[in-house]
Amino acid sequence: MPGSVFTFYSFKGGVGRSFTLANIAVLLARWGNRVLCLDWDLEAPGLGDYFRPRLAAAPTSGVVDLVDDFREGRFEPSAHAVRLTGLGALDFVAAGREDPDYVGQLQKIDWEELYVDGFGDYLERCREHWTAHYDFVLIDSRTGISDIGGICTAHLPDHLVAVYTANLQSVRGAVDVARRADVARNRLPFDRPRLSVVPVLSRFDNREEYDRSETWRKMCVDETAHLYRNWLDQAVTVDAMSRHLTMPYVSYWTFGEQLPVLAEETPSADQIGFALETVAAVVAHRLDRTDLLARNRDAYVAAVRDSRREFGRELRVSIPRSAQSVANELVVQLERRGVKVVKSLSGDRSLLERPEDEAKHLCLIVDGKVSRWQSAEVELFFHQTLGQDRRVIPVLTPGTHPNTFPAHVGTLRYLRLSSSHGPAEVARDLVDQLKGFTPLVEPEEEIKLPALLREALVARLRPARWDLVDELVNGLTVTVGAGDDVRTNELAVDLAVAIKPRPPNGNGYQAVPEETRNTVDWLLRVLESRARTTTKPNHRKDLG
Repeated sequence: MPGSVFTFYSFKGGVGRSFTLANIAVLLARWGNRVLCLDWDLEAPGLGDYFRPRLAAAPTSGVVDLVDDFREGRFEPSAHAVRLTGLGALDFVAAGREDPDYVGQLQKIDWEELYVDGFGDYLERCREHWTAHYDFVLIDSRTGISDIGGICTAHLPDHLVAVYTANLQSVRGAVDVARRADVARNRLPFDRPRLSVVPVLSRFDNREEYDRSETWRKMCVDETAHLYRNWLDQAVTVDAMSRHLTMPYVSYWTFGEQLPVLAEETPSADQIGFALETVAAVVAHRLDRTDLLARNRDAYVAAVRDSRREFGRELRVSIPRSAQSVANELVVQLERRGVKVVKSLSGDRSLLERPEDEAKHLCLIVDGKVSRWQSAEVELFFHQTLGQDRRVIPVLTPGTHPNTFPAHVGTLRYLRLSSSHGPAEVARDLVDQLKGFTPLVEPEEEIKLPALLREALVARLRPARWDLVDELVNGLTVTVGAGDDVRTNELAVDLAVAIKPRPPNGNGYQAVPEETRNTVDWLLRVLESRARTTTKPNHRKDLG
């Protein structure tokens, strides 16, 4: 996938734009991404001051030298990038060389004339080169309204991060430039989607004068609300998202050019590194999955922070003390198949004390019932891994019934130990699941769809639950009609959970709605018709 270009823009200076960009760049690189930063604030360059301690030497060229390359027929965009030390794959292109000649070099540039001569096509080639070699390209744009600003806000970016403070000139100026950039993009001879704009309220102090700060926050939300329309999940409110995109005012970090993300590696919610991580995660997700951010901010950040993480173990096996013997044999069988396993016994307090899990997946051995400890273990795992490709796989001992499990475990696909399906066979199926082959249940547990549909006809459920059942049976009409047995069985598993009897909790339980009944009756007729068709050949053979 090609990289994404994010321009960081502010209508006025002094709002923390370069500070925000520099720290986000460090986070993205730390999370395993290839990152390029360009200081396009040519008249007042300052991004390099944040990176200076990590530069082996002062830059000898930069953005303005792209103009000389164009005029002289060279195409060497990588020649102006320098790698920062100790920050992963983070490269930096300065505004230009740091000497007295820089100002004269800049003043000779006529941007309008350059575009007439074809510099726009040249920059487009540079953009293609950068997005082919980096996951994220971050551009620090000049403030105000200018030709250079147009390049940064309209021509180059996929997304615009508009950094503003809580005053009308700052927020309305940023909104106006976003509007101008969108109009300008429509005139570009290059294929560009509509510009996505991320409003970031910076240097916001709500610790004093709380009522006054909330009044200004509401004003800022009202002014910027339309900027969220083409990327914010419809289930997430603008106010909630705006709070995630707020940089708090912390006086300590206003002195000099500092990178708090290097000092605050695991920041708490009241530290500026916490807010920087959140905005960096929005960038890393490319503005996607904001519903996950609204539900669980930590999981949203972890989904990109850990996406390239390598785990020391592939599977953690949670073992109740009543099933240690069979669980230990399962572990032996898994290790024989090359799976790196770590065991955890119920009651192991060290599990809760570890900030991160050392295993990618969790296997839950359930003997009779899910213990309170195992229930807490699963909840902790879900909290740490929500939004990531990590699994919880229950393994049931003989006589264990999933309809007694708590909700967050009862809906999981499980495997079962039995006299004919011992640790060796379950280990084989576990390996299949870890490799992406995911049988829904053991063959002996396969759901009989006609019987399940008849159960649905006599169930009594709340209206919201009937809405879910109706959605599932309508899905079954498609998969049954298409002969998709795998998806049919998957929907049947979900239907079994949806109609599972629950303890009465007051009034409101209803019989099957007429429309749902009609759909179920149709499915039963189709299944019965197919059953009669498949038995006829055997019948004729017996007669013969």
